[in-house]
Amino acid sequence: MANPYRIGLIADTHGLLRPEAVAALAGSDFILHAGDIGKPEILDDLRAIAPLAVVRGNNDDLPWAEDIPERVTLILAGVGIHMLHILPELDLAAVDAPVRVVISGHSHKPLIEERDGVLYVNPGSAGPRRFRLPISVGRLTLDAGQVQAEILELTS
Repeated sequence: MANPYRIGLIADTHGLLRPEAVAALAGSDFILHAGDIGKPEILDDLRAIAPLAVVRGNNDDLPWAEDIPERVTLILAGVGIHMLHILPELDLAAVDAPVRVVISGHSHKPLIEERDGVLYVNPGSAGPRRFRLPISVGRLTLDAGQVQAEILELTS
């Protein structure tokens, strides 16, 4: 039997990639960054860990981010995943593939919720602390068509 496929989830770094986030994402087979990256070096650092897909956040408005898409749909380990930064802007009917998981960022609030057969995951913010919200990343584990999500709160 094949090993589970591990996808690291990160969002809202806002220019800060914490060592704890790098450690939590180590061992990922793929990484998804759900926007508000902050600076291009963060993408280089994440690519050094695993292949990366990324979407542009509302704060990624400098020229380096112009070519980053606002939405991405991927099939990873046979599972349809759609990613965008701001969840209320989601229009699943406009996505040209079956979607099992939606990844978003923006709110800085970690979320794992299943609705109508779709798993919604926001890994929270891995960047500078905002209000009293946790600093966190997430992980999706795909295994024989099963999908499991978890939030990993970082210590700093």
